[in-house]
Amino acid sequence: MENRNIPFNRFYKTFNILSLSLILISLFLLIFKGLNFGVDFKGGTLIELRSLDKNLNISELRRSFNNLKLGDVTVKKFGKDNDYVVKFEKKKSIEENFIENIKIELRNDVGNIFEFRRVESVGPKVSSELLKSGMIAIGLALGAMLIYIWIRFEWQFSLGAITALFHDVIITLGLFSLLNLEINLSIVAAVLTIVGYSMNDTVVIFDRVRENLKKFSDVKINEITNISINETLSRTIITSITTLLALTSIFVFGGAILKGFSFAMILGVIIGTYSSIYIANPILIRLNVSQKTILKEDKE
Repeated sequence: MENRNIPFNRFYKTFNILSLSLILISLFLLIFKGLNFGVDFKGGTLIELRSLDKNLNISELRRSFNNLKLGDVTVKKFGKDNDYVVKFEKKKSIEENFIENIKIELRNDVGNIFEFRRVESVGPKVSSELLKSGMIAIGLALGAMLIYIWIRFEWQFSLGAITALFHDVIITLGLFSLLNLEINLSIVAAVLTIVGYSMNDTVVIFDRVRENLKKFSDVKINEITNISINETLSRTIITSITTLLALTSIFVFGGAILKGFSFAMILGVIIGTYSSIYIANPILIRLNVSQKTILKEDKE
């Protein structure tokens, strides 16, 4: 693969326009539609239950929970056909025997026996602190990456890497907003992992770009980036495919709890691989990085 000469640089402008469009759409969705925050960030109660009646209609179960006046209620199938996950705004800690009363009300209304397998409750103060901590964690990760690249390379490389990271995070969150997927603590972990994966992929290409800038003094940066991408292509493809195989297995066989995390990671790997080629490298071209830039920084 290292001998290939795929003309990635021919499509820089086309994919930059595509990425800009996706970022604007993502920002529009995030501003006007927002994200579907889960119980971790919004506060409320989550119940995972199993119905002993496999023929129970989900709409009947939803109606029964709505009759309990628990605030905004969502009911979804979870795993097996008779497993459900129910989320609502009311906190279980404010009333004694709160869960037992729900069991009794459901049995009287639906005429069915339920096994409550998991109950979680998060108060508004805790949820707001978790949201704040999650945002701080992502911000610190991006800041740390910026400092690392600035020290490891020249400032032009740092700007390209950070632009690619913001691109990945914004588009991933935009897709979650579009699909109305739940944002919880596992998704924050996925976003932080995406940041690390994308940065690692970008650094590998940047290392080769820097080497080639020193090696080929008469070759322009547009061609240097293309040569560097082709030379690291086998490593990029092998790493991405093996990672995607593992994540796909988790998505298919890991159960409903891991679906959001694995889906975010799959998106991140695909978008991160794309951005390391078509976002980070075009920044170097627009800033007209050359051998003089590298030699000047090395002298300093």
